[in-house]
Amino acid sequence: MPVSKEEAKQLLERLIFDKERPQDWVQDVWGMSPTLGETAAKLLDVFDVLITSCSEAELNDVLQTFDTELFDEDSEYS
Repeated sequence: MPVSKEEAKQLLERLIFDKERPQDWVQDVWGMSPTLGETAAKLLDVFDVLITSCSEAELNDVLQTFDTELFDEDSEYS
């Protein structure tokens, strides 16, 4: 079932960052290692650009790759 761009972003955030806010994840990584923290911040920037740049259809295609992992807990996340 296709989802909106915002829903796709939320599902992909959950896949990547678990239940943590992406910015909190970056700060946690930064706290462990400033070098890795910089890389984590760049990763989040790239993630944001990809979400913005990709069409809803493209994001839905990506989600289908991870379908079983993401939608098993969908009711908890929605």
